Amino acid sequence: MAPTLYRIILQVDNLDRAEEFYGKLLGDRGRRIPRGSRHYFDCGPVILALVDITGENIPDLKPQPLPDYIYFAVDDVEAVHARASELNCLSTEDVHGAPAGEVVERPWGERSFYAYDPWGNGLCFVDQNTLFTGK
Repeated sequence: MAPTLYRIILQVDNLDRAEEFYGKLLGDRGRRIPRGSRHYFDCGPVILALVDITGENIPDLKPQPLPDYIYFAVDDVEAVHARASELNCLSTEDVHGAPAGEVVERPWGERSFYAYDPWGNGLCFVDQNTLFTGK
């Protein structure tokens, strides 16, 4: 049996701001973890963990974004897109010749859009009815 992915950690430098951003974007306030500087969002079987690294008492420690996008399957991609638009976090790049920040059908069949959080992490939201899983 393959291992189960259960948590992804994103580094932030202001946990309250991160909670507010992700709470609005995901439409869920998540939960503050009493030990450490963490806030968790349950995303199906995987926890999206926001960790405030400024509590480490290391001078000049800055949040590092993940090197690639995190992909979320959502029931209502248009509703999430509207919230991302309000947060002004939609990507301005292109994906295979189409605007990344718009909900469009990608060449592989997914209806999706791309965004960035304030710490530079790439986020992609995909209509769950169009997920491409390679099968």
